[in-house]
Amino acid sequence: MSDCSEAVALRATRGLLVNTVDPLDTLAPGEYAPATTYLETASHGLLPARTVAALTEAMVGMNDGRPDSVAWFGAVREARTAFAALVGVAPERVAVGASVAAHTAVIAGSLPPGSEVVYARDEFSSLVTPFAQRPEVRLREAELTELAEAVGPGTTLVAVSAVQSLDGRSADLPAIRAAARRHGARTLVDLTQAAGWSPASAADFDFTVCAGYKWLLCPRGTSFLTVPDDGGGLLPLHAGWSAGEEPWRSTYGPVARLATSARRFDESPSYLPYIGAARSLSLATELGRAAIEAHDLALARRFREGLGALGLAPVPGDSPIVSVPGLGGAAAPLAERGIRVSARGDNLRAAFHLYNTAADVDRVLQALEPLAASGVASRGA
Repeated sequence: MSDCSEAVALRATRGLLVNTVDPLDTLAPGEYAPATTYLETASHGLLPARTVAALTEAMVGMNDGRPDSVAWFGAVREARTAFAALVGVAPERVAVGASVAAHTAVIAGSLPPGSEVVYARDEFSSLVTPFAQRPEVRLREAELTELAEAVGPGTTLVAVSAVQSLDGRSADLPAIRAAARRHGARTLVDLTQAAGWSPASAADFDFTVCAGYKWLLCPRGTSFLTVPDDGGGLLPLHAGWSAGEEPWRSTYGPVARLATSARRFDESPSYLPYIGAARSLSLATELGRAAIEAHDLALARRFREGLGALGLAPVPGDSPIVSVPGLGGAAAPLAERGIRVSARGDNLRAAFHLYNTAADVDRVLQALEPLAASGVASRGA
């Protein structure tokens, strides 16, 4: 019996799923044909076919003597512009780089001595570690649900992920933003687990950072930093030739005039990741954020409902990331069945994106049923 037939039979005979609507199809059938039930977008998204084709063409050119740096630099510009549109800011407010940690290091390196940074417990390391490397900066941790209350008159910056990598919980961004404004603090929001499906806007915060290789489906090595129109007091610590106002005239000696836009905070971009990013972000633009959000959240709700019918209690949340305490050990046996999920701490973490379908949800629920029947999850929780 096929996996899809097994899922249908499971619904019919056991009433496993509360939501019995017709299976949701992939949003981009021409772009994907995954060989596994892939539910690890929170770790790494799958590259669209158009991205693979663009990377292949560029690599062939690099191999046979046809490099085109001017065109590849244009791909960086395309990716910057597309990301800006997705998060609701002008391209002039977007800097590019290779990692969230590098962007965060620019912010950390620009803070005056004695600054206080408030962050959420179990926050992703790349968002907080650069601050910890400056002994003259004070770090103060708070529970995610209490982060807004933790912001005080001595706070310089509050740093938080819009959606937590560990378990998919969403931060109360309006409350955090209001608290920061009330006390004169700046905000730094990591959009890595939110951009591409969530309506969170970079325009609402002083700084945002975002790795592109998860929900934005870009190659690893693409990341974005947004800054205020005035630069937010940041120092261009990574400035090289490409951060010049006229990059092709800034290739020797100290750059005489840095870009007036956020490009002054660019790391010199790696071409291949950004060639791919330009194509991946074009897919997100074509599909539209609202359609992706509706698709992803419908699958996550279906999974949550199915977990409840099995007697399993996921971490409460409203994102496409669903975590089940006590089931982290199930990731390896699921992988042996061709179902790719993550283990984070003691949690089993599943993440649903545009290439997933309701059949994927049903398949992982069926695979989890024996564990639920054995009481493993209830003991772990």
